[in-house]
Amino acid sequence: MQVRDGMSEVSVTVGPSHTLRQAAAAMVERNVGAALVIDDEAPTPGIVTERDLLLSIGAGEDPDAEPVGGHMTESVIAAAPDWSLEHAAAEMSRRSVRHLVVFDAGEVVGILSMRDIVRVWTSEGATSEFALPKQA
Repeated sequence: MQVRDGMSEVSVTVGPSHTLRQAAAAMVERNVGAALVIDDEAPTPGIVTERDLLLSIGAGEDPDAEPVGGHMTESVIAAAPDWSLEHAAAEMSRRSVRHLVVFDAGEVVGILSMRDIVRVWTSEGATSEFALPKQA
């Protein structure tokens, strides 16, 4: 199975001046855990995730006053549509992230989340390229 088999279309985009509450409301409406942050001044999109929202609220910040631009990740971690899901999952684990932005020929074509990977593996009965450890 490849990234293209599991990725979702980009369903939520926000700007860096949107508030965290606005981003959260858009993410809830679309039932996603991340939004791409589009800034005409930036060469690539950023990303704001559920975790970014939680960290801000946990720090006592006001989601109605905090701009997305102050909480987003500017350098997204990219994946290619032809990566295996195992490769993508390993990259997420190595980088401690739950979302990869999928680029094809320099254009954003989707987002892959850990939830997407689990959905594909459980619904499609996919097997892993990795061998399981032997039980004692």
